[in-house]
Amino acid sequence: MHDEDFEWELDRDAVRRAKPGKRLFQYAMTYKKTIIFALAMLLIAIGTELVGPFIAKRMIDVHIAGIEQSWYRATAEDAKTVPFEGALWKRADRFAEGEARGEEARVLQVGRGFVFVPGGIETDGERSITEDGSLRIVRGGESRVYEASVLSNADIFAFYRPEVDGILQLSWLYLGLLLVSAGFSWGQRYYLQASANRIIRKMRDDVFAHINKLPIRYFDNLPAGKVVSRITNDTEAIKELYVTVLANFFSGTLYILAIIGAMFFLDARLALACTIVIPLLALWIVVYRKFAAGYNRVIRSTLSEMNGMINESIQGMPIIQAFRREKQTETEFETMNTRYFDYRNKMLRLNSLTSHNLVGVFRNVAFVAMIWYFGGVSINGVQGAVSLGVLYAFVDYLNRMFQPVVNIVNQLPNLEQALVSAERVFVLLDEKGEDVSDETMPRYRGDVKFDDVCFSYKEGEPVLKGISFEAKQGQTVALVGHTGSGKSSILNLLFRFYDVDSGRITVDGVDINTLPRQTLRRHMGIVLQDPFLFTGTIASNVSLDDPSISRERIEKALKDVGGERMLASLANGIDEPVIEKGSTLSAGQRQLISFARALAYDPAILILDEATSNIDTETEAVIQEALDVVKQGRTTFVIAHRLSTIKSADQILVLDRGVVAERGSHDELMALGGKYYQMYQLQQGGARAEAGAPTSSGTAAGTPAIAAQA
Repeated sequence: MHDEDFEWELDRDAVRRAKPGKRLFQYAMTYKKTIIFALAMLLIAIGTELVGPFIAKRMIDVHIAGIEQSWYRATAEDAKTVPFEGALWKRADRFAEGEARGEEARVLQVGRGFVFVPGGIETDGERSITEDGSLRIVRGGESRVYEASVLSNADIFAFYRPEVDGILQLSWLYLGLLLVSAGFSWGQRYYLQASANRIIRKMRDDVFAHINKLPIRYFDNLPAGKVVSRITNDTEAIKELYVTVLANFFSGTLYILAIIGAMFFLDARLALACTIVIPLLALWIVVYRKFAAGYNRVIRSTLSEMNGMINESIQGMPIIQAFRREKQTETEFETMNTRYFDYRNKMLRLNSLTSHNLVGVFRNVAFVAMIWYFGGVSINGVQGAVSLGVLYAFVDYLNRMFQPVVNIVNQLPNLEQALVSAERVFVLLDEKGEDVSDETMPRYRGDVKFDDVCFSYKEGEPVLKGISFEAKQGQTVALVGHTGSGKSSILNLLFRFYDVDSGRITVDGVDINTLPRQTLRRHMGIVLQDPFLFTGTIASNVSLDDPSISRERIEKALKDVGGERMLASLANGIDEPVIEKGSTLSAGQRQLISFARALAYDPAILILDEATSNIDTETEAVIQEALDVVKQGRTTFVIAHRLSTIKSADQILVLDRGVVAERGSHDELMALGGKYYQMYQLQQGGARAEAGAPTSSGTAAGTPAIAAQA
């Protein structure tokens, strides 16, 4: 099977209708207050964190590199003065307004040491110490020598002592802001993830509720495993979108914008040099998405196919093993798994080519270029160069800016996977459904009339052609005919699992198409050939957890269908546990529970779709006896292959290729000598053959053809 074969699951028109981005935003807005609160906390966290480089800049420029400012002799000692060589010295920016200043001096760093230069310097440039301990400054080929004293470690610390309090205050402020930022970061992450969990809970509720609104026809074309995959796997991928992807995109975008703003505030030239990363990131995302979207569609579709096959294989394991299909099934699964593996590898190669390592290259190139140019001119004292504090702040900001870029890039695979999953979920949600109605109506009599009803599962392939008949309250109508003749289709229409193409079906004279499906079915009961039991107990399977059905009513329903013997053999009675599909119970026990379930709801119309074909003769006899009682006052429709079980029916309809070929009671149809007569004689002949009796000569003519039909 080629990859194109999976396009039916996500046809492009349906995807366009789904508009995943807009729909995901609408879901997010369901909890917009919490999200806005989280984003406000994020802004505070980013703001407090990005103040750090400003603090570091001030610490460097004012308290550390500020030692190289001009120093002047002070006349009075205070907290900002420094004693050196018998005099008091104070930095130029520490003098109060109007305070007297003496002669100037400079403290300059040369290599790894410092020198004290009385009288100051005229220009700055490349510094060095001469052999006699003087300071030489070279700039533009011009050299100047100044008298200088090399400072000891104690002297250096003395000149820094006035700045210690300021450095400590800024350090405590920095630490406090980091704690505030950490607290608000935790809060925004918690509230964003809590919102994401609520969004996904609502989405799953919506998807599951919508499944209940979809017509049965929809499930004819989509295996159960694929529906399960959309509810579980796809919504889980969308959860990652809200929890991780959008959190990183929101926080990363705000973080990058805030950092760029801070850069422009510090120095516009440096900021312009660093913003080149923004168009590169945008181009990166566009190119990545172009390839990743197609890969992820195949990945999600293949995963859905695999889930569908696993579900089908588990359900059909007895058949697979009985017919020795294990190897073929493994081969089919291996084909799907290999496709999944191949496209996962394609995504892996794409992610490797566009991984965060490429971000690291961009970052390092930006660092080298910035430090080489701006750092060089700062050190050489070129006019208009940035300070060391600004340079440090830019390096810090640049490093911080690339971290959200890395986070965004790392989330691109999850983003594409989530968007593809969202497409699949929204395509399901866009399927036309019908709201579940809570409307109630009084229990109707049960007079049913089919008036020239036509129906087809596929357009142009009619299954029923002009079906007309009438069933009165208390009557039993039996439907017989070969496989595919339309028996089950009639009951599917009556139950409104499907709607008629033309004609009318009325109950007590009311067109059933004018009634909500749930309202119509409220007074109907159905027993299928293969009963379905849910995990729980016998009691919960009879009542389906309807609070209006009491325990006494459950017990009475089981008694009415002859279930006393079944209950007597179970240790917990009606509280006996039932696992999935009732696999620990016999076919007869499951069918008895199914009968009791139908009767517990006291239906006006009872539908039995080959309900006794899979049970033993003894259990069938018990049920038939019970049915003779429970049919009273109810309109009953029976599909039966064992014609002996419908001899007492008020009306028997013999269907052939979608039309009513014969109708009447058992005696009338036998007297007619047509299709029903031949079918009955064939079955009776088969029963006598099994008992060792000779086959009736009445079945000789035309028997093979009828047997094939039966």
